[in-house]
Amino acid sequence: MIYHQVRLAMKPDAPEDQVQHALDLMRTLGEKLDVVEFFMVGRDFGGEFHYGAMYALKDIDAFRTYMYDPLHRQIDAIGLPLTANMISQDLTDDPDPDIGAKIAQVHTDRFSDHPELLGLVESLDAYEGSGVPTDDSKPQS
Repeated sequence: MIYHQVRLAMKPDAPEDQVQHALDLMRTLGEKLDVVEFFMVGRDFGGEFHYGAMYALKDIDAFRTYMYDPLHRQIDAIGLPLTANMISQDLTDDPDPDIGAKIAQVHTDRFSDHPELLGLVESLDAYEGSGVPTDDSKPQS
């Protein structure tokens, strides 16, 4: 199982209705995708973050399907401009010794395939964790 998590600190001027719309879309993504075993989207306590989400995905194929779903890209386009800081984490109990590299490859592929996403995350004040773009994921000039 791969547990993909994000923690989000919203910009102080982010309109609450737009934030709630993005969170509603995150819930819709968890409900509509059959590759999501279970999920949770809600408030984040105990730090600088306002909201968080976690999606449990059976394997690397389910993870890739989730990451590439068009609704996920729509959520990024709507939610990332409202976000100041973000952490992306991927936890797993998968026994495959190469699972970390496979997860990283999905993130790298996604940034390479969708350069507009790269621009959105590069505009954040801070972005940490497993989804952080690497030099391999940035388009070659």
